[in-house]
Amino acid sequence: MSCQLYLLTPPRIAPGFADVLAQVLDTGAVSALQIRLKDHSPDEIRRLAPELVRTAQKRGVAAILNDDPYLAAELGADGVHIGQTDGTYKDARSTVGPNRIVGVTCHDSRHLAMQAGERGADYVAFGAFFETATKSPKARADIALLEWWSEIFEIPCVAIGGITVENARPLIEAGADFLAVSGGVWTYRDGPVAAVKAFADLMKAE
Repeated sequence: MSCQLYLLTPPRIAPGFADVLAQVLDTGAVSALQIRLKDHSPDEIRRLAPELVRTAQKRGVAAILNDDPYLAAELGADGVHIGQTDGTYKDARSTVGPNRIVGVTCHDSRHLAMQAGERGADYVAFGAFFETATKSPKARADIALLEWWSEIFEIPCVAIGGITVENARPLIEAGADFLAVSGGVWTYRDGPVAAVKAFADLMKAE
């Protein structure tokens, strides 16, 4: 498969964000959306997320909630992304059911990735590859990790962490199936619509 864009929401969103998101998704350049509202309370997420789920699903974009399998199932999201401290893959799978996506953060660890793959994860996420303003990364991953994974395994891998239009090409060339991008889209100099189009052009060039 060619590389695809996995868009993450900003950690905090302002009123009207869903309208901006709709414009971005209407480009057709985004394959999946992770609803990652780290700077909102659980009650705020429960209130804000449904509109984002609908906005994505209406456009054929998979809506994946970060961290919380129970809320993902409650909201009718297409899946959940869990970190190493968000409970086990087994519990996440039993909560969201067999037909939803479960992705797992594996940092820079081959062992964690193989473990997640063996247990049935739909994708594994490696990173951070670059400095990122949206979180303090627990590990720094090397591009060789993407090359190794893509050569051996069929389970998709996601590259995450500080990815921009300017630095993405080596990750695409190394075999990343998805680029997970937040700030590289939302703070792009020409705006988020231009950003996702620029990523799409990069991916088509490979």
